[in-house]
Amino acid sequence: MSDDPSVYDMHIKLLMLGDTGVGKTCLLLRYAYDSFSPTFITTIGIDFKIKHILLDGLRVKLQIWDTAGQERFRTITVSYFKGAHGIILCYDVTDRDTFENVRHWIEQIKKYGERLTTFILVGNKCDKDDLRMVQTSEGFQLASELNVPFFETSAKGNVNVEEAFLKMAGDAKEGIERWTKEDEGRGEEESLILDEGGRGGSGGCC
Repeated sequence: MSDDPSVYDMHIKLLMLGDTGVGKTCLLLRYAYDSFSPTFITTIGIDFKIKHILLDGLRVKLQIWDTAGQERFRTITVSYFKGAHGIILCYDVTDRDTFENVRHWIEQIKKYGERLTTFILVGNKCDKDDLRMVQTSEGFQLASELNVPFFETSAKGNVNVEEAFLKMAGDAKEGIERWTKEDEGRGEEESLILDEGGRGGSGGCC
């Protein structure tokens, strides 16, 4: 992969969603910089990090947006759905409310997400098993109901962090490629229809 960050084959925008305190920022910092801070980090509004990866032979620029989970920032969050190719929807396995609120975030995705937007479900802080309030089986069950991939992660222990981001990036890439082909196909069909209509109209005039 080229060392020049301006050189890439595909740009993928990912969005991190979930209640405040579930560890979205910690997950992003672990993935982007392989670092972890035990200090609670509150995202004010929105922030993003860039990560360059090689995916199926393509140089991919990941632009990962980290959103604030507090209610007063949710109107800001909504505006950043535009252009998102993938969403990492997070909850905290030690906080039952954050799991219950996943359905609220699903409603937001359905309302504001675009046709390319796909998502995965992530249960974070799996290292705190003694404080667990949401069982792994419950996460799998919800993900199965939503028909999306599921990961339990730990930013602190670096468990499944890279795997979750790579899965999301891979699914987003497939979505982009699929829609691109379908758009090209629709374009060819439209051209053919216009072409046939033109010939027919011309014949009628003569």
